Amino acid sequence: MRAMSEFDLHCHSSISDGTLPPAEVVRRAAANGVRVLALTDHDEVAGLAEARATAAEVGITLIAGVEISVSWRSHQVHIVGLGLDPEEPILLARLKAMRDGRYGRAERMAAELARLGIPGALEGAGRHAGGSIIGRTHFARFLVEQGIAKDVKSVFDHYLATGKPGYVPHQWASLADALSWIRGAGGIAVIAHPFRYKLSSNERSNLYKEFKALGGEGIEVAYGSASAQEQRDAASAARRHGFLASCGSDFHSPGESMIDLGRIAPLPEDLTPVWSKFREM
Repeated sequence: MRAMSEFDLHCHSSISDGTLPPAEVVRRAAANGVRVLALTDHDEVAGLAEARATAAEVGITLIAGVEISVSWRSHQVHIVGLGLDPEEPILLARLKAMRDGRYGRAERMAAELARLGIPGALEGAGRHAGGSIIGRTHFARFLVEQGIAKDVKSVFDHYLATGKPGYVPHQWASLADALSWIRGAGGIAVIAHPFRYKLSSNERSNLYKEFKALGGEGIEVAYGSASAQEQRDAASAARRHGFLASCGSDFHSPGESMIDLGRIAPLPEDLTPVWSKFREM
């Protein structure tokens, strides 16, 4: 069994591409021993009110969060905002524009899949989205449902990852914009799952430097998809650049996620955890 953490600062609900409603995510986290949870849906904060109310019921702390998609050079990276004001007007407006752009991308992805002989993908993905904005994970669930792949990971590996036949590039927020929105809403910006991106060592170093120069403060050191070596490398980056250390399961679904809520390796004791900043805020 994976180590347990009382802090889980990266997870998703059905408001974006998770399968559980916000209240169920919170209850599951509490049952797993999590004391401080951040709900970080993709480009969306609409689930936070429900999550906060449930957190009060079950006696855990809910940190308002979001995960913003960023176009950095030729890569897509994700920036998590923690401890922000989910009602800040500029943040809300910019996130809505991001979600509007996601639907156009979904239409283009459905057209690519139809060209590959997979019709009805937009409607199928929309059904899995259940009214939330359609993302790649919703398309992946539809393809699994159709028997085209055995699981969501296989769909990404063969169809939806960068360079695969169903992948559609998209211009997301700039790194500067994402950090401006997070900081403007009083939040802390954290680089999500830093070793999920296909970056060279030099590119990753440049990302860290640019992120730091723009006011970014944290990096995920322990997270669901990280190997032991990747966690050591992320910890080294935190030391080298003076980043706060964060941790998160990146939980989406009981049947799909690599680890469950709270089942995260402990952070190295010499790193300053990002939650030390929550007390100041």
